[in-house]
Amino acid sequence: MKRIAIIAVVVVFLASPTRAAEIFILPFTDPPGPSTWYVVQFYGNTQGAYRNRVNWYQAGQGLHFGVDFAARCGTPVVAVGEGEIVGIDDLKRGAGPHNLLIEHPNGYVSLYGHLLEAPQLYIGQTVEQGQVVGLSGDPDGSCTSRPHLHLEIRSVGYGYAYNPLDFIEADWDSLALFGPSSGFQRDLNAPHRWQTLADQPSVDFWGPMLNEYDRPWPPSGW
Repeated sequence: MKRIAIIAVVVVFLASPTRAAEIFILPFTDPPGPSTWYVVQFYGNTQGAYRNRVNWYQAGQGLHFGVDFAARCGTPVVAVGEGEIVGIDDLKRGAGPHNLLIEHPNGYVSLYGHLLEAPQLYIGQTVEQGQVVGLSGDPDGSCTSRPHLHLEIRSVGYGYAYNPLDFIEADWDSLALFGPSSGFQRDLNAPHRWQTLADQPSVDFWGPMLNEYDRPWPPSGW
């Protein structure tokens, strides 16, 4: 029994983020605004993720496992923290047509997805916090449909994703006041769970679906 308890504690520890010693920054240097960038989808149990939980987000337990920032194609993207380039166009991690992965000294990996072009960097290169590492693009490759940057914070090994709000120093409450983000999906059997920016679960990739609700609100099809 003691061995089972110890294993359970270890599993919970590995799946739970600890606040990084290095505070990350936002992936853009310009201030937010309609002509620069703004948040269009937060991390977690969003209504958009719920509607597409099987088609787009099944690997992430039905959750949106990053933050989406609307930005025009070609907007410079900066590293949220210092680190080493560990992936360029690693499309096994999704977020095409181009992506970038940076491993940080604090034990986390930042992923920058839907980039306009392959970053002009190389595996093993060291980058500084705030250094331009890519250009924001469009997942459809058109720059006219839904151009945005998809940003994730993952564990080394990529098995878990965490809420970027726990790592990035920003006025997230103010950022939530602007933009078309539709809010979080509600389970009427547990109506207060996962309804705020900060109260969102970590993602265990290819784990069981977390939001298969018997009584969802808004209902399916709305």
